[in-house]
Amino acid sequence: MDLAVIACIAAALAAAVHGYIFVLETLRWEEPGTRRVFGTSAEQAAQSKQLAANQGVYNLLLGIAALAGVLAILAGARVAGIAVLLAATGIMLAAALYLVVSDRTKGRAAVVQGFFPAVAVVTGLIALGQVV
Repeated sequence: MDLAVIACIAAALAAAVHGYIFVLETLRWEEPGTRRVFGTSAEQAAQSKQLAANQGVYNLLLGIAALAGVLAILAGARVAGIAVLLAATGIMLAAALYLVVSDRTKGRAAVVQGFFPAVAVVTGLIALGQVV
């Protein structure tokens, strides 16, 4: 199987995860279920609502950028698409690594946030090396 296809699938899944994070952080931040996920109290959620929403928008935009890379690859702009895909998923992966390095208790969240981006980065780099 073409590694660019695997990178596209992983990037699309990473975009979906980041879209879900957007929903949690921007639209559902103060909901009890979301507070359980993030371990916040009602008071903490109310106080951090604007910060969480801003972070949620970043997550959404990273997901959109990853999808833009996928669409460019599918449209035949392979090198440019892989570059965009790598930029978006590389940032996602770096954020996941920062999360776990800064707080070892966040390992599970870092894996959820970073697994698909890691797959996209590794396969995307190899695919890029095959075309350049």
